[in-house]
Amino acid sequence: MIKRNKLFGNQTRVTFSLPRDTPPGTVSVVGCFNGWEPGRHELVPRRDGTRTVTVRLKPGEYRFRYLATGGVWLDDEAADRVDEAGGLLRL
Repeated sequence: MIKRNKLFGNQTRVTFSLPRDTPPGTVSVVGCFNGWEPGRHELVPRRDGTRTVTVRLKPGEYRFRYLATGGVWLDDEAADRVDEAGGLLRL
């Protein structure tokens, strides 16, 4: 799941969310906004049973995927588009 909140100015706060245990282990959101660097935006467990991480992004298009323990790649169907290159966000 992806939540978007417009901030003052031209930035948008984007919150990436997955269920706490699906997939098991550590999960990071990686994309062009963080140099596809695993661990930089790791999802953190929340009380409501989810794991989330929030990033601030300027207007534009951003590719991303989730990377879980063991090299498991996941896409988010809540993205504006999903194809062989992963998810696409348009802000």
